[in-house]
Amino acid sequence: MSILLSRKFISFATDVFLVLVAAAVAAVCFIPAAAVPASGVSPYYNGDREGNKVSLMFNVYEGEDVVNGILDVLSVYGVKATFFMGGCFADDREELLLRIVSEGHEIGNHGYFHLDHDKISRGKNVEEIENTGKVIQALSGYTPTLFAPPSGAFNAATLSAAESLGYSVVMWSKDTIDWRDADEKKVFLRATDGVRAGDLILMHPKRHTLAALPAVLDYYIEKGLKQTTVSDNLFGEKR
Repeated sequence: MSILLSRKFISFATDVFLVLVAAAVAAVCFIPAAAVPASGVSPYYNGDREGNKVSLMFNVYEGEDVVNGILDVLSVYGVKATFFMGGCFADDREELLLRIVSEGHEIGNHGYFHLDHDKISRGKNVEEIENTGKVIQALSGYTPTLFAPPSGAFNAATLSAAESLGYSVVMWSKDTIDWRDADEKKVFLRATDGVRAGDLILMHPKRHTLAALPAVLDYYIEKGLKQTTVSDNLFGEKR
């Protein structure tokens, strides 16, 4: 091949390469926005720091009898809390859901199958949250507006999915880790040590948590803190 032909071939190849690169860039730039999940919202980690409210939030996938025990204690103290219900658990527990609602507590959404929501698609996020909301509403008449991601696992797709369904995403500021440590004293300390207005305290329906609950509520009273629902803590009203 002559030097002239060789140069023409190189020039042609370079042009083809540049065209392909330009096409690839254009394809990326024109991907519909809906295909790239994103959200301008952020999860809530605490409520009003200037007030006097704290909130116990119970993530529930088990322990119906313990939940009833927790409700008994809350009734004695005349305070309200938020129960984030797993869909597959709530699905056949109409009586429990009705009791929670009838006694003035708040029900939140905790996903249907306790999946890691940061590892599933936006569509699957929507399915998990939406199906749980439908179950809660059908059985209790209550429409949840708060979503707590199982294991605290979320990403932009989770936030986008929740926002599209009208949910605020809730995390926590204090974790009792009661699912791991079956220790009443540890639950008490983690729920009270350094507690301040606006705190969202994560718990689960465990027997050692139920045992610690009266002392936790007594401590809040002693410190002038009002135990209330997560929505009241975040937004100043029951939602």
